[in-house]
Amino acid sequence: MGRLGETDLADRLSPSGRHTLLVQVVFALLVTGLTVALRAVIDSISPAAGPFSLGFAAILVATLFGRWQAGVITGVLTLVYSWYFVLPAQNSFLLKNAEDTGRLILAAINYAAVLVIAELFRRAVRRATAERDREIAERDLFLEEFDHRVKNNFTLVAALLDMQRRRAKDAETAEALSSALTRVESIARAHRHLYRGAAVSRGEADMATYLEELCAALAEALFLRGAITLDCVCDHAAIPRDRAVSIGLIVNELVTNAAKHAFAGRETGRIEVRFEAAAPGWKLVVRDDGVGMPDIPKARGKDGGLGQKLIDGFVRQARGTAKTESGLDGTAVTVVLEA
Repeated sequence: MGRLGETDLADRLSPSGRHTLLVQVVFALLVTGLTVALRAVIDSISPAAGPFSLGFAAILVATLFGRWQAGVITGVLTLVYSWYFVLPAQNSFLLKNAEDTGRLILAAINYAAVLVIAELFRRAVRRATAERDREIAERDLFLEEFDHRVKNNFTLVAALLDMQRRRAKDAETAEALSSALTRVESIARAHRHLYRGAAVSRGEADMATYLEELCAALAEALFLRGAITLDCVCDHAAIPRDRAVSIGLIVNELVTNAAKHAFAGRETGRIEVRFEAAAPGWKLVVRDDGVGMPDIPKARGKDGGLGQKLIDGFVRQARGTAKTESGLDGTAVTVVLEA
């Protein structure tokens, strides 16, 4: 019901306010015309039944959509019409029955009451709408400021990690810092894509757009050009953004691991990321045609062990299960996600 009071034809059809009265008069005439037409249909079935009943609805509609001026015009016109054409004697302002005078006065009073109530309701809704719009504007401003601060924080953390990586003299330390830098940059990309713009209002992300942008950024960051390629094939699917972040981080870890370890001693290769609908939900596959995984697991505490723990954690956050298949023709990790 509140939506009715938000529609103001005078504002919509005359934003400048120069033709507000004209809009109200035309709208009042339109409402009155429809009321007269409906009155004619009723008179063909039951002549003179409820002579003033349609006026209440007409005044209500005219006031809600055209303000009190349109309601006054509609009320006067419908009252005069009912007096002249419906009350006996018809086609005359003379009242045949003495009680019709009281009915006419009572109808006028009730018309005025309906008009006042409708106008008060319309104004209350307009005030509530204005307050809501103000709060939304303040929220958007806060989110914009928050987004800017988060973006700056990500940039600062990435810069510090990169600085430490460049100063590290130990190769293992430098590699660990490089991996941490890549993960921070992946989370920053997720934030930029999923927590800004239209995605905020919906609370969901289109996985095709998100993963394609993520793969393009990974290809650039990992220098996957020419001989080693990264292909991304994704179905469009609306996924809650928190789950989408976890899925993106899974892709980041798997692609990074493949780029670093799958093509040892080779100059050519292909990594494929595929996201598609599959009962009961979706399926994510990251596949490479590299040398396969070694039979001996990596020792705990190494980067590989940390990477696997991160992948397992991200899979749980995404509400999925992971399966790894590896051989001489490469490695494929399949993550089945619940609906």
